[in-house]
Amino acid sequence: MAAVGGQSAQGGGTGRESAPIEFRDAVEALTGARLRPEVRLSPQPAPRRLAPYAFALSASVEVDGEELADGTLVLLHDPSAPEAWSGDFRVVTMTRAELEPEMAGDPLLSEVGWSWLLDALQTQAAGYAEPSGTVTRCHSQYFGALVERGSSTEIELRASWTPADRRFERHLAAWADLLCVCAGLPPSAPAPLPAEGPGVLGGVVPMPARRRPRNSH
Repeated sequence: MAAVGGQSAQGGGTGRESAPIEFRDAVEALTGARLRPEVRLSPQPAPRRLAPYAFALSASVEVDGEELADGTLVLLHDPSAPEAWSGDFRVVTMTRAELEPEMAGDPLLSEVGWSWLLDALQTQAAGYAEPSGTVTRCHSQYFGALVERGSSTEIELRASWTPADRRFERHLAAWADLLCVCAGLPPSAPAPLPAEGPGVLGGVVPMPARRRPRNSH
C-alpha cells in the first residue's frame, strides 16, 4: 500500500503473487512512490492480454474539489523481452484534460503535448527507450439544456515507453507531472539529471493556462 496524495492506493494486477521478483519489485516501487498532493491514485483492473504480468493504476488531478485531469497507467512485464519493447518492461499510459480555448486552438498542440511527456520524463530523470504514442484533441459544442456551457476541447495523450533504468517510481512521478501540466499546473522541481543517458532531451515548451471551473449543467 502506498500513501499518495494523502490517500492509500492499491493497484490491480495479474499474477502478482507468483510473478517474478523483478515484477514484484517494480510494483512495490510504484505503490511506494509519494507523489505531489494534487494527484490521487485509485485501484484499476489490469489488462490480461497485453503481457504475462500487468499492474494498473488510475489517477486524477484535483484542486479545490474539482477534477482537472485524469488517466491510467499500466506497467507490463514480459520476461521474454519482446523485440518491439527493447526490454522486459513497458509503461502504457492515457492522459486526458480539458483545455482553455486559447490553448485548444494552437495548431502545434499535438507536438507540444508530446513534448510535455518527454520533458516530464527528463525532469524526473526517468531513462526511457522506444517511446510511441498519439495526441488527440476533441472539440465539443453543447446544445439545448447544455448550451450555457459554450464549447470545450479535451486533449488525450496515449503513450508507451520502455523504462531503461528500473527506477519505476520516477516514471510514475513523470506521468503524474504530465497529468498536472495538462491540467494547467506547474511541473514539479527537477530531479538531479545524469550527464547523459536514454531519453535525455532539452527544450522548454509552453504550458496550458489553468482551466476555469466548468459551468453547471
